[in-house]
Amino acid sequence: MQARHRIILDCDPGVDDAIAILLALACPEIDLLGITCVTGNKDLSFTANNALRICALVARQDVSVYAGCARPLMGPYVRKWPSVHGTDGLCDLELPGTPGHLAEEHAVDFIIRQVLAAPGQVSLCVIGPMTNIALAIVKAPQIAPLIHSIVFMGGAAFCPGNSSPLAEFNFLVDPEAAEIVMSSCIPLVMLGLDVTQKVRIREPHINAFEQSGTVSAMAIGAMLRAYGSNDPCLHDPCAVLYYIAPELFSGMEAHVQVLSNPPEARGSTVAAVSERHLGGRSPNCFVVTDCEADDLMRVLVDRMSGEMNHALEVGGRGTSKPKSGSPQRM
Repeated sequence: MQARHRIILDCDPGVDDAIAILLALACPEIDLLGITCVTGNKDLSFTANNALRICALVARQDVSVYAGCARPLMGPYVRKWPSVHGTDGLCDLELPGTPGHLAEEHAVDFIIRQVLAAPGQVSLCVIGPMTNIALAIVKAPQIAPLIHSIVFMGGAAFCPGNSSPLAEFNFLVDPEAAEIVMSSCIPLVMLGLDVTQKVRIREPHINAFEQSGTVSAMAIGAMLRAYGSNDPCLHDPCAVLYYIAPELFSGMEAHVQVLSNPPEARGSTVAAVSERHLGGRSPNCFVVTDCEADDLMRVLVDRMSGEMNHALEVGGRGTSKPKSGSPQRM
């Protein structure tokens, strides 16, 4: 039997975060220790409440939700970009279920406690700005060597940004936090825009969710109808899919830095891969750059539809073989 991944999911829901939460809750490969929330797609009051709403949707109030940092490390939260997630972060949809209550413990303290209680066993799946993770490392630096790995959605190593010409949204919100994590010596796997922009939402996917008959899949279909018209890429679920089907991803080792200055480069990712650019530095991150996008969408639809087998006419249905350079940091 495959070992389960013990994961804390750090997020800022957000539609694609919501789908990532539902996927993590549905997958037997994942032991979800808790959900920690941060300001990002919306401010903390919205993101924490949205996590509670998603858990209530599938009657999983047993999974505790922790509120974390309400602003980036070095300044106020200033949103400069129009939201693709609606006014409430979940495209203003009415979702069934009665949300529970936030845990009293701060998200940063929860992360520290869980890592110290199970050294080497807890992984962090980070799909929002990295403020909570960076603060945990600063507050309790002894946890860094005890974290199994961090798999995160963020950055744009070899492609343009989506919130500035150079920066991806999560890194732009809190680049100082991202750089603390990059410098932590924790095993890191980056799923940035290089790969997530290849996982695109198409009409057959939405139809399959809507027709599945499960509460979670139908909710995903409704959210994607509103969200996909503004951003057709399914970013955050890629980080959870990595735990389920790592053979569908490939990439390369790199030394990754996140810039805070100059202002026009704030939040940008600098990924050095060649010997001449590494300059004697060792790689600090596995950067995922490619994937089998149709197969990943099929996995997502099947998992969220109770393992139903949907004939999605969006590509070949052949079994994918592991690709060269597939991520190994699990």
